Amino acid sequence: MDEYLIKLLENAETLSDIFEVVKATVEKSTGMSRGGIMLGLANLGNHPNGFFGAFYPVGSNIIVMNQVPLQRIKETDPTLWKPYVFHVQLHEYMHSLGYLSERVVRQRVHAITKNAFGDEHPATLLAANTERFIPHLAYPNVSWQPKDLKIKLVEDFDRSSASYFA
Repeated sequence: MDEYLIKLLENAETLSDIFEVVKATVEKSTGMSRGGIMLGLANLGNHPNGFFGAFYPVGSNIIVMNQVPLQRIKETDPTLWKPYVFHVQLHEYMHSLGYLSERVVRQRVHAITKNAFGDEHPATLLAANTERFIPHLAYPNVSWQPKDLKIKLVEDFDRSSASYFA
């Protein structure tokens, strides 16, 4: 368990703040890093039986997060917001670092999160078994697909990689 990383996540307020914790955690755990990542938010639909939290288009520099679970968490258990965002961003960031196998990424994310936050932290519990949290992430008995994919970019996202901007 790393008290510094735990405190960093506790103090994070925005999607961008949490991404800085993700990058610090990965670099500390693996020695790997990557700059220039963008974050997009989009309505990717609600899939209670096939959860879809985010995606990383291979070879790109963007992570696209589904806005639906972010909204659902606010309605059901706001304390899950930071651990959930951390988990999803870490998962997709690992893809951006070249890990393409879902099985390998899930294993790595769980190991990295457990090492950083311990067994009982909500981010570790999410990494161990996301399905357990579906009631807080997806609307029950509802499934819908978005008609149009409209991605809204989050400004000032990968701040530590763009320190040269004024």
